[in-house]
Amino acid sequence: MESGAKEEEKVMGYNSKNVKKAALHSTLTALLDDPILADIPKKPSLSDVDTLINLELGSAMCISILKLDGTSFDVAVMNSATVKDLKLAIKKKVVELEQSKMGHRHISWRYVWANFCLAHHNEKLLDDGAALQGFGVRNNSQVHFFTLYCLKRFWETF
Repeated sequence: MESGAKEEEKVMGYNSKNVKKAALHSTLTALLDDPILADIPKKPSLSDVDTLINLELGSAMCISILKLDGTSFDVAVMNSATVKDLKLAIKKKVVELEQSKMGHRHISWRYVWANFCLAHHNEKLLDDGAALQGFGVRNNSQVHFFTLYCLKRFWETF
């Protein structure tokens, strides 16, 4: 009789586990569709959620990235972020945006960073290890892409 009760518990436990999982999934889907939470990625990682929480607490910053075509998008990074951290956030956001629009698309980031750099108030962010705050980047700052082609042509003339 005891073994029958244990079997029933296993079956009930399995079913209740699946029910809880389904309820959690539907709740999460409903939360992510809420317009207030529109800045959360569709498949958020723990670091994404952590950064967004820190943004609300004031220990992270939202930076607007201006592309060469005049469009822009926002990324969130910690206040202590480096240029490399910003580049990684940009890469993640662009991949997310491109996949939501066009499906799988490969971008050569080696090519991007070899031909373009980021700039803030016309100061080029070339040192990946440098802190963003050292360049004056703060919450709600705008960083734009800058072409290195002009720079390369300038150096080739010497």
